[in-house]
Amino acid sequence: MERRSYLAALGVAVSGTVAGCLGGVGSGGNSGDGAGDSSDSNGLPESASLETVTDGLAFPWAMAFRSDGESLLVTERDAGRLLRVDLADGSTTEIDGIPEVEPAGQGGLLDVTLGPDDEWAYLTYAVANDSGETTTRLGRGRLTGAGDDDRLSDFEVLYTAEPYVDSGGHYGSRVAIGPDGLLYMTVGDRQSKDFGPDHFAQDLSNDLGTTLRLRPDGSIPEDNPFVDDPDARDAIYSYGHRNAQGIDVHPETGAIWESEFGESDGDEINRIERGGNYGWPVADEGCTYVTGEEIGVSHDDRDDVIAPVFGWPCGADGPAPSGMTFYDGEAFPEWQGDLFVGGLVTQDIVHLAVDGDEVSEEAPLLAEFNRRIRDVVVGPDDALYVAVDAGDAPILRIAPK
Repeated sequence: MERRSYLAALGVAVSGTVAGCLGGVGSGGNSGDGAGDSSDSNGLPESASLETVTDGLAFPWAMAFRSDGESLLVTERDAGRLLRVDLADGSTTEIDGIPEVEPAGQGGLLDVTLGPDDEWAYLTYAVANDSGETTTRLGRGRLTGAGDDDRLSDFEVLYTAEPYVDSGGHYGSRVAIGPDGLLYMTVGDRQSKDFGPDHFAQDLSNDLGTTLRLRPDGSIPEDNPFVDDPDARDAIYSYGHRNAQGIDVHPETGAIWESEFGESDGDEINRIERGGNYGWPVADEGCTYVTGEEIGVSHDDRDDVIAPVFGWPCGADGPAPSGMTFYDGEAFPEWQGDLFVGGLVTQDIVHLAVDGDEVSEEAPLLAEFNRRIRDVVVGPDDALYVAVDAGDAPILRIAPK
């Protein structure tokens, strides 16, 4: 289970207030750096408004903008649907040609990423084998048609993470296109509780707990870090990850950044390096559920792992970070280069100021909104678009008034 679901299963009170009018939701209560006098009750600048783009969606998981700037693609996790949202009126159209997905647990239809000129739509999704075991898969289709006949044609499977396992959790499943034109895809550790050195995420012979690097057609780049290692999977670019559900490219440096769930805290923001080991679970700053025991050692205690650029150690009440985006628009110049991350447990948008290697946490956006945030992206209008994680959910827009 994701951390908030786990707490609910233990009987811990979890707030889930359904907001009414979205222009000025919340009742104040910001904290942290940057919470000063320029923020309203949602942690937004006074110059910003909160609007509904569309609503009534079932567990939206990911968003991607069409290059025409007139529509938005949204995945619905459990329903396995890909929707086109008309930004002018908020109407939705279901896109045909989507592959069959396995919606159990945290699985289903997950990420959507558009290639250059919208020629291909890349999807990640959970699939099951004949034994009922599941894994993460990447595929793509050509986005064709207009209006009511939108569809994905020529759909093809590009990569299936190995192995299939008997688990419904930790699929990872975010994809970004790097400045090299290659696909960077996260795969979760599938919730393995073997916290020793034999954990999936420390074993290069499988794809679990990794970032993969693939060509757009799913083939393996010859300069991937482990292609000459007969005991390693050729697609692996980095490893030692738990469950990375956010990924984006830094707009100035071109570096790949990820957001990653810890267990009980231990949430991380990572800058991904070629061949890097990010430690899970032999080096980690979090602790176990219920008992609160430390997991592994600190990253600082090992010289063979890469520490996060920012994290929430055990006891820090981390956000359970999901989809994330660097802000590179002009509508809010004070946010230029900052990182915004969906918070599932904290039910807000984490705001991180990024200055080179220095990352600091600012006051969150939507601090009193009390809705789980699954994804955040920057739109062609330089506004922030927000996907709420719920069975009857809106897509929101943070834009200048």
